[in-house]
Amino acid sequence: MTAGRPVGNIAGMAMTSPAIGQAPRRGRRDQRSFLLQRAQPAMTGLIDGSLSRLAPIFAVAFAAHQPHDAFLAGLAAAIGAGVSMAFSEALSDTGDLTGRGSPYRRGAITGSGTCLGGVLHTLPFLIPQYRAAVLLALAAMAFELLTLAWIRRRFSGAGFLRSFICITLGGAIIATISAARGAVR
Repeated sequence: MTAGRPVGNIAGMAMTSPAIGQAPRRGRRDQRSFLLQRAQPAMTGLIDGSLSRLAPIFAVAFAAHQPHDAFLAGLAAAIGAGVSMAFSEALSDTGDLTGRGSPYRRGAITGSGTCLGGVLHTLPFLIPQYRAAVLLALAAMAFELLTLAWIRRRFSGAGFLRSFICITLGGAIIATISAARGAVR
């Protein structure tokens, strides 16, 4: 760690050692800008993509028992949601009053995060064997949940276990609903 370099999270805004003059204040402001303009939009997108894309993928997988059909549904949902979230974030705030930065950049970050979050647990459905595809998708989902909890801890200062429980609860609710809908014919 170097002198004057920000460490911690938005709650702490700690500095390793204050530099002369305005450096500590500028460092906190730069860190806050990074969190508002980059980390928060990325986290929003990743969480949305990882959780809300579970429903269409697993509903189709459990209803059709055809991995390719689940892949197509998941890919379409991830791309569509990415575009939707990009526009939603870009149009929600100009950034002038809130200091959240360029709406286009935030939209691109949020949309990309949403698409990425939705695609990660979609890719296993490229495997033609139904059981193997579902198991690997569940493993990808577990990896995503752990990663999201780590990201929340790292950038938001939230506790890892609390983040993991909250995100997993959301994922479990969505997966249960989609599995139940997919099982009904």
